[in-house]
Order: sequence, then C-alpha cells, then structure tokens
Amino acid sequence: MIQIIRVSSLSEKEDGRGLSIKSELSNSSITKIRTARLYRLEGINENDAKLLAEKLLCERIIQVYSLNKSLIEDSSQEIEIAYKSGVMNPEAASIIKAAEDMGIKLIAANSSWEYYFFGSISQDKIYESVRRINLFNETIEYIVNEKPKTLLIKGNVGPTTIIPLRDMKDNEMLSLSKDKLFLNLEEMKAIQQYFKKIKRDPTDCELETLAQTWSEHCAHKTFKAYLIVDGKKKQPLIKRLQKEALRHKQYIVSAFVDNSGVMDFYDGYAICGKVETHNSPSAIEPYGGAMTGSGGVFRDVLGTGLGAKSIASTDMFCFANPSLALKNLPPGCLHPEYLLKRVVKGVKDYGNRMGIPTNNGSVHFHDDFRAKPTVIVGAYGIIPKKKAKKGRVKVGDIVVVVGGRTGRDGIHGATFSSGEMTDRTASVSTGAVQIGNAIEEKRMFDAILEARDAGFIRAIQDCGGGGFSSAIGEMGAETGVRIDLANAPLKYQGLSPWEIWVSESQERMVICIQKNKVKKFLDICQKYNVEATILGEFDGSKKLKVYFGKQSVCSLDMQFLHHGLPRRIMKARAKNNSAKKEKTPPPLKTGKRWVSLVTKVLSHGNICSKEPIVRLYDHTVQGTNALQPFIGEMLDGPSDAAILRPLLDKPYGMVIAHGLNPILSKIDPYWGIIWSAVEAMANYVAVGGNYKEASLINNYIWPFPDEDSLWSLDKSVDAVVDIMRTFKIPVISGKDSLSSTYRGSDGKTIKIPPVLCMSIFGRIPDVTRTVTSDFKKEGSIIYLVGRLDTNAMGGSVYYDIYGLLGNAVPKTDISLLPKLFSTLYKGIQKDYILSCHDISEGGLIACLFEMSVGGNLGVSIEIPKKEQAENFLLNETAGCFVVEVDNENIANALLKGIPNIKLGKTKRIRSLSIEKNKQLLFETDIKTLKKAWQEPMRKLFP
Repeated sequence: MIQIIRVSSLSEKEDGRGLSIKSELSNSSITKIRTARLYRLEGINENDAKLLAEKLLCERIIQVYSLNKSLIEDSSQEIEIAYKSGVMNPEAASIIKAAEDMGIKLIAANSSWEYYFFGSISQDKIYESVRRINLFNETIEYIVNEKPKTLLIKGNVGPTTIIPLRDMKDNEMLSLSKDKLFLNLEEMKAIQQYFKKIKRDPTDCELETLAQTWSEHCAHKTFKAYLIVDGKKKQPLIKRLQKEALRHKQYIVSAFVDNSGVMDFYDGYAICGKVETHNSPSAIEPYGGAMTGSGGVFRDVLGTGLGAKSIASTDMFCFANPSLALKNLPPGCLHPEYLLKRVVKGVKDYGNRMGIPTNNGSVHFHDDFRAKPTVIVGAYGIIPKKKAKKGRVKVGDIVVVVGGRTGRDGIHGATFSSGEMTDRTASVSTGAVQIGNAIEEKRMFDAILEARDAGFIRAIQDCGGGGFSSAIGEMGAETGVRIDLANAPLKYQGLSPWEIWVSESQERMVICIQKNKVKKFLDICQKYNVEATILGEFDGSKKLKVYFGKQSVCSLDMQFLHHGLPRRIMKARAKNNSAKKEKTPPPLKTGKRWVSLVTKVLSHGNICSKEPIVRLYDHTVQGTNALQPFIGEMLDGPSDAAILRPLLDKPYGMVIAHGLNPILSKIDPYWGIIWSAVEAMANYVAVGGNYKEASLINNYIWPFPDEDSLWSLDKSVDAVVDIMRTFKIPVISGKDSLSSTYRGSDGKTIKIPPVLCMSIFGRIPDVTRTVTSDFKKEGSIIYLVGRLDTNAMGGSVYYDIYGLLGNAVPKTDISLLPKLFSTLYKGIQKDYILSCHDISEGGLIACLFEMSVGGNLGVSIEIPKKEQAENFLLNETAGCFVVEVDNENIANALLKGIPNIKLGKTKRIRSLSIEKNKQLLFETDIKTLKKAWQEPMRKLFP
C-alpha cells in the first residue's frame, strides 16, 4: 500500500514557488498558484506515515500537511510533475535512510510537485503555459496522469548478447557505432580484428567497455594524435604540454598521472586541483548536469593520492544571451535563460549540501553558445603529502565499491559526451542524464577520509565517465581483475550486465583494499551509514574478467583494452580568411554619449555584477575563506581571486583564480589563449599571490575537431606552452572536451567560440599579507601599471555594443610580465599597495568603476595626451592593473623599470570624472552606474 503525504506552506504569501511561477506566467486569467510537495511512501501503515510527516517531512511552524487526502481545495486545474521512472531522485533516497534511522522500514519512496491553478483557465492552456516557462524538463520529468500502483521498478536481468562483429561490413559497423559507441571505422576495424584473432564475437558488454575506454572523453584521442598542421608534422598536443610542464618541477608532487594535479604546500601537506566540464549533460538537463559536474570533480579530488579533502569549488559558465529570441534557438535545444538558472541551481544545491565553499567563478555570454553551453566546474583539496601519490594495486587486493547504488542513469555518458550535438541528442541520449545526491556523497567522503587516515586504502578511483568499466579497468590495467556484477547494489532490478558495468550513476568510488583490512574498512562505512560492497579481486591475470554470477560477460586482454586504440593521424589547416577592413565605432562627441556608452558597458552581460548568483553559493562554509567573492565597504565590490586558509590554526594560504575569454579565441586562437592565461595570473597576482609558487590547470572546450578547429586548438596549445616557458610554472592538470558543435537536420552547423579556461592555484605564507580591489581612502594616487595595446580593440565589450567583432586581439608583451608581477607581489608584501585590480573585460573604465564601488569612493583621472579616449578607457589588454598608493614617492620607488602611468586620485565625491587635455570629457555618478551594473542579474535572480 502507498501512503500519500502532501506538504505546503501555511499561506499563499509564504508559497515562494507558487508566487515565482505566477510572476513568470503573467497570465491575467490565473489569479493565484499554490504548490505542494507530494510524498509517496510504500510498505508502511498510516500511523508510521503520520509519524514521518510530523517528524521528518513537515515543518509545522511554517507548513501544513495532509495524509491520503487533498490539501489545497477549490483550484481550477492541478497538475503533478515527477521524475520519470528510473531517474535518480536523491530526496527519495534520503527519506528511506531517515525513516530507517527512525525505525520505520520503507519498501520504496518517491516525491513530486503538485501545482494548483486558480482562475478561468483550461487544462490545455495550463499544459501549454508550464511548457512555455520550462517548469519541467521533459527529458527527465513528466506530467503524472495515472497514479502509480507501486513505486518499485521490477524486471528480470537482461540477457548478454553476442554481437556478430567478425562478419560485419564497414557500413554495418558504422551503423552499430552511431548514437551509441561513437567510434570511427578504423577503431571498429581494430576491434573486429582483435575478435577475429581470438576466434569469437564480442559480447555487448565487451563492445561497451571498449567504446567507453576508447572514447574521446576517456582516451583523449585528439590530444594524443599525430598532427600535420598546414602540411608540417608536429608532436601530439599532450606531449608538448607535458614536456614543457615537467621542466618546472619545483613544487610538483604529482602531475598528469592522477585524478587531479598536486603541488607542495606547507607543514607536510599538499594541495591539489582539478577542473572538469559537463557540457553535454547540461545541454539536455542543466540541473542534473551541473550537479553531477560538481559531484564528479569533488570525487576527482577525493580520488587523488589516497584521498584528498575538497576545500573549494569554482564554476565558469558560457551561455547565449538570456534574452535570445525563440526563433533563434536551434531545434532540440533549451533556452539559455532556463539553462543559466538551472545550472546555477545545480551547482548551488550540490556544493552547499556537501559543505564545500564555492569561492571563485565567472559567467560569459555569446550567442554562439545557443546550441550547447559550456559548463566548467573545479575543485581544490588538501592532503597529507605522504598520502598524495597515486596508489598502486597488488595481486590479491580486494575491489570494493562505496557509496550510491547503480541504475540506468548515466549510461553512455562518456561516449555521448564525445560526440557532436544534433537536434536528436535530447531524445537519443536521455539515458546519459544523471541527478546527483550530495548527501550520499558527503557521507561517503567522510568515511573514506577516516579510512585513509587509518591506513586502510591501497588505491582509490572515482566511478566517473564509464562507471565500473573505467574505474576498475584503469585500476587493474597492470594486474588484471575479476569482477562479479551480481554483487553490485542496484537501485532497481532489470538491468543487463553491460548496463551495470558502464552505468555512470553518481556518488560511487572504487577502493582497492588489502584482504586483511577489508572488515575494518567496512566497519567505518557502516559507522557513516555508507553502503560498501565487495565486487571482486585483482587477480594477476592481465585480463579484464567480468562475470554476472557464473556467466562470463566480458573477457578482454588489458593490453588491447588500454593500448589497442589506433593512434590517429589528424590534419589541421587554417581557413583562408582574408581579413576584412575593420569597422570602428563612431567617435563620442558629448559627455552625455559617453555616459550612455559607459552605462551600456557596465550593464553588458560579460561585465555586469554576478552578485545575485554568487550569493546563492555558500562561500564561508568550513571557515577557511580569507577573502570574500565580494568585498569593500558595502560588500558589493568584486574580488579578483579567492584566498583560503586550509589549516585554520596556521597563517598559510591558498589562492585560486582563473581566466577565459571565448570571443578573443574566436578572432585569434593564439593571442586569445595568451589573454586567458595572463588574465588568470593577473587575478592571482592582484590579491597578493606570488605566481612563482603556483600551478596551472588548462581546460579546452572546443568545437568538434575538423581541420579548422584542430588548427585553432593547435595554436592554443602553442600559447599555453609559451606561457609555461615564459613564467617557468607548470600546467599540472587539465581536460579537453572537443564536441561542442551542433549539426541540425537542415545541415546548419553552430560551433561554440573556442574556450580555454586557465585556472591557477598556489600557496602564500600569510593570508594577511594580501590586498583587495576596493579603493581604500580619499586622496590616494592611482596608477595604471602595464602596457595597453590600445591599437587592438577586437573582441572588446565596446565593439560588441556596436555589433562589431574586430580583427585584432590586444597582445600582451608577456616578456615584461614576470618582472611586473614580481614587483606587484613585493609592493603588496611591504604594504606599499593599498588596492589593486586587474584590467579585463570592459577595460580601464570598468576596472576604475569596480574599485570605486568597493571603496564607496569616487575617482578623477586624466587620459594621456597621445591616447585616443575610447581606446584608452575601453581597451581590454590582459596583464595591466590599476594600483592605489599613498603618494608618488612610493610609486616612483616601487614601479621603477616597469611601464606605468599616473592616472589621478581618489575622491570623497562618488563619481567618475574623466579628463583629457585638462578638459572634462565626462563625469557620472557612481550610484547611477552601480544600479545599471547590478540590474541585469537581479532581474534573472531576484
């Protein structure tokens, strides 16, 4: 029997969900909307259900509940929206565990939302309205028309199928691969030859294992390929990056061999970082995609060494303009406003529930992201240095799976993410969608960290892309392993063995444990209410042997699985694009037009305040935050980077920053990537970080690598290598996602602008020897430090406002920057610098404005005579700073030998005053500009 509990707020005024939906619908015939959370509980009586309602599900001070009857009466229409069968519902899992703690044994549980509409409106109009505002995502949710008789998903174990691959023709193999395996003909032929050699056909499980292991997501085939660029041979991309990185080993503990890059910290500790993308899942289900992106990168940190603790999270997003007209939205794609809101909610819900602070991030807009967004999430951790090296399994060790159960969610995630997106993706690849359960992951983290400290872990691996197949296959690559999938805990019955094997269900880790330590490990898991199950043993066979009970479902040579993938030879060639004569915006002839332009610049999506988003994230949890994301007198001025104090009883700090600018990469992939890398380091230096004690993480999010896109990718790698060589610091981790191309059924192709997100993290000896970006006092002197390339305005927000792109990206003379960065570090350490802010999007004018907002002060500056006002104020050259000092003597001593210009002074009157040739160009009130700067995101996140 199913007991039904409904919970709602006491009054309409307190029903925030209903009020929000009412404001979005703006339908005059709907007078009000009420909502209720509906819980179905199976296998208990009414008394137990009443106890759960009162003690677990309803907060009686602000809510009311009903049991097996209606709660809200007299509505005109009502609908119920629930997850589809088989989609992970983390709330249901928590209810079952909480009920068990209360001594109540549930067979199953589920939750959904009921919406009650009041007014004169038909059911058809309601359905039309809720779809128009994307109240639910039809990929994973549905409108409940028939009430379920049971919540249990029943089924028999699916058969293991033999695929007659040996006799297939080329077209038949390609047909088999399409939409599922995502392997090319050469790769399919290599598999065919392997099975011809061993004189049998593969099982479905074997083909699925090879497909995920050989996927672009897992194998990085493009980065490992032999390249011919414009007719000349070049080393593989990954080899060039690793070769240069490993020349700069001073602080490296581990690079390129583990789930995250690890560098030295203090007092016997190391810090680590990993940045990942979850673009494809987020494109079809943004909430679940973003959640599992965060959860996955947290597990990457946990899977580093013998287990690191996650202490920080970052998020960087690229979307089309939220006001994009529906006619410009490609078929099969979700609207960017919906994507933005749901991705933000996914990151918020996972990080906040895990208790991991989200300290640093950014949001970028360009309409070429309208088919596929870029969703980047990062995580950083701390670990005892002696436990920071990747563990190695030994023959006889036991395979244990810890955490969540396995279901169909996430199947084909690794292979699906490796392919291009089409108008069919949302329907063909719905199985790749996952919904995360942060509470499950938090319990698992705590158990594993205790087991690590007790010395019970030999090796650890995240069950991410490819699930068991990837995690266990990688761990047993040198020894061989035997697994029995019949032991795997399942969310529901009816999965085929291959589905269990490649499922990417979240919150699972695979642990390698010595036999004599398994019981103690399982005891720790039981203490934290974490499920842990023995799956098999590393057996020394050099084979991957997977069984379901007594039935063999997969038997592959590890050598072929991990080294049989044919190395690609790929050609890259630049498009023959003859540059058109660059159009330029009209000159600004009046102060009024200047003020109008500056207002548009500051309210542009790439410049405007992201505070309404940032405030949704908990950045103070764990108590380590030494620099808030927003600072200054009113706590609304933006910071350049995050600073943490991971060891609360020590002064040591960790700095985290990043940089990216997709528009510049679209114009010039080499200089655009130089800009992104320099921007990351400039943010790091601006708060007081010493770049010499830092490490880099590079993430490449690119269109599918045709000849032109591969050419731009090659140039970007050249840029990253030049950055490492110039600054003598290494990239120690990274990821590539090379599938951000959309192909419509009409043949239309949309490529995202190439994205290189460069992250930087490192150590500082004292978190108090840092500085913020807000102006500190009236009458101090303001300097521009660095050299603006004012002849290059391409990709600037200034140009974008006039509908222009431009031909030339501002070029930073990186040879000047090591000395410049070191000078700023020295000035901050000696308290010579009162405030510092780097110049990026929006140029000097945006930089000055943000410093004024933070300090609640104004500023007056003089534009040098030789400079054109528009280009000087709005140029976006990276590696330039605005610095505040007490007086000119300090500046003259500190800035000697590096490019600098005295700009002007701070003032008590809160305005921006800009002069040229001793005449006022314009003056405008900070308060008015601030309103324009804050308004865009406040409308989206009220």
